[in-house]
Amino acid sequence: MSLTRRFLWTLLPALLLLPAGPAAAQPETLKLGAGSVSLKPRGIDPAVPRAPHRTEAMLQRAAPTNQWYSALIFNDKPENIYAQPLSFRATTAGLEMALPKKAVVPTERRDVEIHYAHQDALVVSPAAFEPGRALLAGASDWAIDITMGRSADRFDATIAHGSPYAWFRIGRGDLRVRLPAAGERLASADPRALVLRVKGTPYALFGPTGVQWEAVSATEWLARLPAGKGYLSAAALPDESAATQALMLRHAYAFVTDTRVDWKVDGATGEVRTTFTATTQPMEGSETTPLLGLYPHHWHANASVADKLGPAYDTVRGKVRLLAAGSFSTSARYTGFVPYWPAVTDDAPRAAELRDVMKTDLRNARRMMLEIGQGPYWQGKGLLRLVKMLDVYEQQGDKEASARLLELLKKRVEEWFSGNDRKRYFHWDQDMGTVVAYPEEYFSVVQMNDHHFHYGYWIRAVAEIALRDPAWAARGQWGDMVDLLVKDIAYTERGSAAFPFLRNFDPYEGHSWASGIGLGEHGNNQESSSEALNAWTGLILWGEVNADPALRDLGIWLLVTETEAVKHYWFDLHGLVFAPEYKNVDVSMVFGAKYAHNTWWIDDPRQITGINLLPMTTVSTYFASHPDYIRKNLAALVDEQKIWADRGKKVDPPDIWQDVFAKYLALADPAAALAGWNRWGAVELGDSRTHTLHFLQSLAELGAPDTSITADTTLYQVFKRADGTRRYLAFNAGKAPITVRFSDGRQLQVPPGQLARSNAP
Repeated sequence: MSLTRRFLWTLLPALLLLPAGPAAAQPETLKLGAGSVSLKPRGIDPAVPRAPHRTEAMLQRAAPTNQWYSALIFNDKPENIYAQPLSFRATTAGLEMALPKKAVVPTERRDVEIHYAHQDALVVSPAAFEPGRALLAGASDWAIDITMGRSADRFDATIAHGSPYAWFRIGRGDLRVRLPAAGERLASADPRALVLRVKGTPYALFGPTGVQWEAVSATEWLARLPAGKGYLSAAALPDESAATQALMLRHAYAFVTDTRVDWKVDGATGEVRTTFTATTQPMEGSETTPLLGLYPHHWHANASVADKLGPAYDTVRGKVRLLAAGSFSTSARYTGFVPYWPAVTDDAPRAAELRDVMKTDLRNARRMMLEIGQGPYWQGKGLLRLVKMLDVYEQQGDKEASARLLELLKKRVEEWFSGNDRKRYFHWDQDMGTVVAYPEEYFSVVQMNDHHFHYGYWIRAVAEIALRDPAWAARGQWGDMVDLLVKDIAYTERGSAAFPFLRNFDPYEGHSWASGIGLGEHGNNQESSSEALNAWTGLILWGEVNADPALRDLGIWLLVTETEAVKHYWFDLHGLVFAPEYKNVDVSMVFGAKYAHNTWWIDDPRQITGINLLPMTTVSTYFASHPDYIRKNLAALVDEQKIWADRGKKVDPPDIWQDVFAKYLALADPAAALAGWNRWGAVELGDSRTHTLHFLQSLAELGAPDTSITADTTLYQVFKRADGTRRYLAFNAGKAPITVRFSDGRQLQVPPGQLARSNAP
């Protein structure tokens, strides 16, 4: 990658001052405002892994880590790729394609996991030459191109999320199709189609006009291709009906060449509209409309597609339904949050207790900023921990403590952002297009895992510091380092050398992926969906404090979209996803090919459930849209703990993460949550007793969150008390007063830089 290409990034004009050319020495650091980022690892710190399995053109772009297909570019061993409904694996024998089937897998936890593994695959390969090493040749928003040619011989495939097809192109010769078992040929009305039933699954292969299908054996077929017509599409069928075969044939020759997602946020109504568009090339005939497979979060309660959906596939994400369309849209609603909640009154329940824990937490504040771990994840959690404490001290009127906490926070951020600390620093690998931090935690460098989890804490923490001291956090000061972290996890330019497009986020699946290199037979995965949502919250706040509407709207789109995906694939709130055999009411780990109730480090039920709740802050009110589910989930946790105990298991302390579950309950039943809070109980190390008790008291006073009301501003919340009256909050991050209009007709005047509160008459 040339220095010129690498450094063309408008955020960093200082880079343009560096000399180009092979003789130029690579600088070791790059100044960004008041901060500094290292351009190489220091000492024995590990380097970022390379992603060699890309074409020359793709090597000029930042490596697309943390995606559903990232294993392809990193790993020498072929790995499974789960596109839904199909799965693939690029091997030396050719491209495997399968339609995964459900398997119910019992566990030692006395529950089950649901697997949809890649197995019993068809293998498509050239007949005239051996396939070459699979390389990533192209990537659009939810489709990829794989090249498996050798020397001058071309063998390419395109696969996409939601597509029932794989599209193949070959430079010369015929195509070979190998089956995992003897296949039965089914009748087809079109000579171009070969329809087979293989181990109970119907497949169809669609060749060009003039193709000759030749049975080599019971498990092998050849597609004899006419000269100049080196293309074929392969599909798994949702059923064997004549109508389905005709549908699949009609769209088989509309080869997808590009996919794009666009989003728009309506600030007046809170509507978030996402549009998915696929571009095609008709290989035969005039049909240009593709068949798109819509996931549950696409088609559920979506009137715009309800009467247009066709056959469906059973998948790990529930029913993927076919839609004949070049584009479709979804709509969801942003329900708001404010950075912090106001002071609780002196006569509030347990007010004296709040004052006591505030004194204790203030004494321990420096230690609480980093109690465990030394790397960017735990330091980020420590920063947000103190920021949430700062909220309480400010609102309760303790100016001296507030000033002390603010200085602690700024000093710690400066230590990391300055680049002057030998062990704690950020490194931008410009060849790979990624920022990593040292000391490494959870393989965030050598596997590039969890960047959105880690940096989300930092972005949000600094954004909330900026609400108090905008000059300190300004761009040109420490804010440039925040911009760098934002771009690492949520860059919106496609095809750039600086960073990949939306590194962690999968626009079609609607949620993020955590593994950077995608290792494992079940594909990529994400555990803590709530920490992903915390990252998008940080983007919203950073956009607000910088008057950057594009960044703010990006954050809103990511937050709303991932929230909808979490409701389906982690909590199954609409009953469309979890298999009837699945025993738990929530999923804690979502993979490309399975879902499970477990964690990476322990099978304690409290931590299994809690990892998809924390950090519990003011934005966590998205859980409140389904209070009955909150009660159901907490009741199931009691039963799971009994099974845990029956297995002879225990955890210390036994009430681990008490604060997380108290806050979770408070979203549905504030009075019960406050009454059940044990001052001396366990608190998760990303939170404090001060913040937890204030959180519980606030909801006891304000009422449970009411997500049915929207507003024409970004930072707002509405609450509904047991007596039916509502409370309204709005925050103004700007420099001029605003009038906030709520969808029920209520209005609120909000001064600049202030939180305003209004009670319903």
